[in-house]
Amino acid sequence: MSFKILIIEDELALQQTLKLNLELEGYMIESCSSGENAISQIQLFKPDLILLDIMLPVLNGTEIYQKLKTLNISIPVIFLTAKNNVQDKIEGLKLGADDYITKPFDLEELLLRIHNVLKRNAPQKLESSIFKFDSCEINFSTFQIISREGKVEDLSKREIALLKLLADNINNVVSRDEILDKLWTKDENPSSRTIDNYILNFRKLFEVNQKEPIHFLSIRGVGYKFCV
Repeated sequence: MSFKILIIEDELALQQTLKLNLELEGYMIESCSSGENAISQIQLFKPDLILLDIMLPVLNGTEIYQKLKTLNISIPVIFLTAKNNVQDKIEGLKLGADDYITKPFDLEELLLRIHNVLKRNAPQKLESSIFKFDSCEINFSTFQIISREGKVEDLSKREIALLKLLADNINNVVSRDEILDKLWTKDENPSSRTIDNYILNFRKLFEVNQKEPIHFLSIRGVGYKFCV
């Protein structure tokens, strides 16, 4: 299941831009424009992360954050704000926010911050020796998997290492260069085709339709993405 992100932002153009780009990254997105409606939407949607604008009408971002603490709702928060002085950032972090980014910001930087916050707050999902999705299972300790057809298969150490790297960066693109750098030594001379063959095998094991994969995606000219 994809991570769920709630965007609380009253600037509608920015809200829609964020929603579109985050959905393209594989996240499940809901959004709202009013601090008044934020708490009820948080309780209904149960997001894994909140992107929270500070300058909201009626109930501002810091008030929403404090309200969550009062209700014992513990959800990672990244503050979004046009404010850019150091004191505002310090105050936001003092409240206990997981991160803080000022507008205008670079989308790639925001995506990286989101990934890092989710990784810090969900170690059990990213570091467990057993990873389950759909009807499939990967055991990183035994090097065994349960395929979509329910068969137990033994994989090589390198295949499991590649699956682990992709699972640790779930719903995010991992570049070919990073894969080659982390899984092969300088004395070895693998090609991009080598990685392609591994991905093709993963599709045979885990995808319903190998020709239209939904889990193991190739991003042309960049790398690969594991989506659940």
